[in-house]
Amino acid sequence: MNWKTRVTELLNIQYPIIQGGLAHLAYADLAAAVSNAGGLGQITAMSLDNPEQLRKEIIKVRSLTDKPFGVNFAIGQHGRPFSGFLDVAIEENVPVVSVTGGNPTPLFQQLQGKDIVKLVLVASKRQAEKAEELGADAVMVVGQEGGGHLGKDDIGTFVLIPRVVDAVSIPVIASGGVGDGRGLMAALSFGAEGVEMGTRFIATEECIHASEVYKRALIEGEESGTVVIKRSLGAPARAISNTWTDRILDAETSNQGYEGLKSYISGEANKRYIYDGEADQGFAWAGQVMGLIQDIPTVKELIERMISQGEDIRKKWN
Repeated sequence: MNWKTRVTELLNIQYPIIQGGLAHLAYADLAAAVSNAGGLGQITAMSLDNPEQLRKEIIKVRSLTDKPFGVNFAIGQHGRPFSGFLDVAIEENVPVVSVTGGNPTPLFQQLQGKDIVKLVLVASKRQAEKAEELGADAVMVVGQEGGGHLGKDDIGTFVLIPRVVDAVSIPVIASGGVGDGRGLMAALSFGAEGVEMGTRFIATEECIHASEVYKRALIEGEESGTVVIKRSLGAPARAISNTWTDRILDAETSNQGYEGLKSYISGEANKRYIYDGEADQGFAWAGQVMGLIQDIPTVKELIERMISQGEDIRKKWN
């Protein structure tokens, strides 16, 4: 089956499958595994302590794969300065940069004139149109099912993807609720030309930074086992429901604001769960797709399974 789309051509990859940025988890081992399996792996930049650590991760990825890869920049409302990190990505001639969580304009200005593909994660038709206007080469469109940070409008993937496809001329990549070949084919049928997956790639052997407790929670959890936090801050995000997220929601209900919430939603609280497996002392991002996760394959096995499922579906459609 021919898997060529504008996304595979733009990114020079075999299959239209992209690994999400995955704060504190998307490093060289996972990125290289995804790229070697025919997709696009990504390193997360803003989870690293300094730009030189990013350089080391880029060098490590290149020691593990000769395939294209990306560097993700998550620039949330309380994020750190990114300019030095982006300088390193430019100096190292990374092929792809993706932007999530904020206005891509300052990054695009810094990337002006560089031969680097620019992807932007959006959560609405308006954001997609704006990203195209600013110069994005493609948009990754996340529906309400997704893990981590989402849009404010609570629009599901089934409606959001075709709406964006109809609104922009650049390629659309579907995100949110995709975890197998069925999701891939559904996205393509909506007019998307690729998919981005975050949660599903956490439950793989090469996601070596994720604790067994975290991976086990993804396997044992159901689609109803997530909750959206940080709505009161204007930055809704989906996480595994637990006693820690209950505390976050209680703090939000009592209108404690960012100052009252920051210790609960910090990177340290996130890492206590995802690194140390202290599920009652932190939180972990996950999408509703965890209801479809039943094992921890290698990345290669996961992507081969998705492609096989997709080809079986194509045969049924004739």
